Amino acid sequence: MKDWTALATDLYRGEHRQMFIDGKWCEAQSGKTLEARNPANGALLATVPQGDGADIDKAVAAARKAFEGPWSKFTPFERQALLLRIADKFEAEWETLCLSDTLDMGMPIQRTLANSRRVLGMLRFYAGQAVMIHGSTIPNSFPGEIYSSTVREPVGVVGAIIPWNAPIAGSVWKIAPAIATGCTVVLKPSEEASLTVLMIARLMQEAGLPDGVLNIVTGRGDEAGAALAAHPGVDKIVFTGSTATGQAIARAATGNLKRVSLELGGKSPVIVCKDADIDKAVPVAAMAVFANSGQICIAGSRLFVAREIHDEFLRRLADFANGLKIGHGVAADTDIGPIISARQAERIAGYLAAGPNEGAQVLAGGAKAEGPDLAGGHYIQPTVFGGVTDQMSVAREEIFGPVISALPFDTLDEVVTRANATPYGLAAGVFSTHLGTAHKLANRLKAGSVWVNMYHAIDPAVPFGGVKMSGYGREGGTEHMEEYLDTKAIWINAD
Repeated sequence: MKDWTALATDLYRGEHRQMFIDGKWCEAQSGKTLEARNPANGALLATVPQGDGADIDKAVAAARKAFEGPWSKFTPFERQALLLRIADKFEAEWETLCLSDTLDMGMPIQRTLANSRRVLGMLRFYAGQAVMIHGSTIPNSFPGEIYSSTVREPVGVVGAIIPWNAPIAGSVWKIAPAIATGCTVVLKPSEEASLTVLMIARLMQEAGLPDGVLNIVTGRGDEAGAALAAHPGVDKIVFTGSTATGQAIARAATGNLKRVSLELGGKSPVIVCKDADIDKAVPVAAMAVFANSGQICIAGSRLFVAREIHDEFLRRLADFANGLKIGHGVAADTDIGPIISARQAERIAGYLAAGPNEGAQVLAGGAKAEGPDLAGGHYIQPTVFGGVTDQMSVAREEIFGPVISALPFDTLDEVVTRANATPYGLAAGVFSTHLGTAHKLANRLKAGSVWVNMYHAIDPAVPFGGVKMSGYGREGGTEHMEEYLDTKAIWINAD
C-alpha cells in the first residue's frame, strides 16, 4: 500500500504555480496571488495568480485567435486522436492527479482514485463523439430544384466555471466536449481548488494541445468569474455551482445573448419503500450524502422512509454513520474527509444547530469533529436527523455537508407530492424490490436523474442535469455534444 502522506509532502511544497493562457504560463496582470491551503490541516500548499477581468480579456482573445486560426483546421480524426492522447496521459499520471485533488479539496484518496473509470471514460467517449458529428439532407417543399441540408458547427469560445468539489471530473466534463466539437475554452476554476486544474492544463499541453485551445485563469468568482460570464467575446458559458451564482451568470450572459448551460444545486429526495432491501439500502442511502463529506450537488439529503420500517432503518443508518472514519484525505482508511474551508464548515454548523432548534432529533453526529489528528482542519461529523418535518430548514435548504434529514411517509402518492415540493430537481433515489413501484416513482419524480436501488451512477454515455432551479442543459451523452454545436441550414438552387 502506498504511503500517500509521504508522497503528499513532495507535490507542492508551498511553491507558486502560474496560470495558463495561450499555451504559456503567466502571472496575473495585477501581480496579486491567492493561497491554496490543505483543508485537512490548514497547511499552505501553494500560491496561484489572482486573475481578474484583464486576464480574462487576454484569455478570451487567445481562445478566439485559436478558434479562428489553426484549431479550425483540425479534422474530426485529429481532434479524436488528441483526446485519446490526453486520456493516455491522464492514465499515466492518474495517481498524481488524484493526490493533488485530495490535498487541494480534501476528498479521500481512495475516492479520487476510484474515479479513474469515469474520467478516462469521459475523455475516450468524447473522442468517439468527435468523429460522429454530422448534419442532415432534408427534403423541402420549396418550388424548383432546391437542395437543403444542415451542417453542425462549433459554438466558438466557451467560458467554463467549475466548483471546488470535483476538480478533475468537473474540468474534463467541460473541456472534453469542447475539444471534440472544435470549440476553444477559457476555464475559471474555484479559488478554493485550482491546483489540479493547472496540472490538467500541463498534461493536455504535453499531449499536444495547440496553444489557445484551453486557457486557465485562476482567481475569485466575483472578479474573474463575473468577467468571464459577462464577456462579449464568449459565445457560450457553462457553469456548475450554486443556484444563486447560476442566476447571476444567466443575467450576465444576456449582454451578448451567449448560450448558457447550468448545473446547479439540489435537495434531492431518496425514497425507501416498505419493501426495500434494508441491508442494501442503508449503506447506499448513507453514502448518497456522506460521500465527499456531503459536498456534492446530487446528495440525497432528504431521506423519506416508509413508516413501517422507519425506526429500524434509522437505527441502522445511525450505526452506519457512527462507524465511518473521519480523517485526512491521504489516509487510506478515511471515509469522511475535511470540509473545503472554515467558512463552509461554519455554514454547515449553523444547520447542525438549526435542526434541534426546530425540533429535529440528533440520531448520529450533530457537531464538528475534533481531535489531535484533525487539528487545523475543517471536519463535520456525519449527521443523521430524525423527527424532521418538511418545513424545517434542514429539509428545505441545500446544506452541502454530511447531513441527512429523515422523514417518515405513509403512501406513495403522499411521498411523491412531498418529494417534488422543492424548487430543485437535480436527482432522486428509490429503494424498492417491487419493479412496478420503482417504475411508478421514477416516472413521477421531478428530477434530471433517478436511481433505483443505487445512487451516484454517472456514465459518459448517459445525460446528466437538472430541472427547475437545478438548472438546464445536459452533460454526458450525445445531448452534451449538442450544447457545444450550432446548426446551419444550407440552401442550393440547382437550376
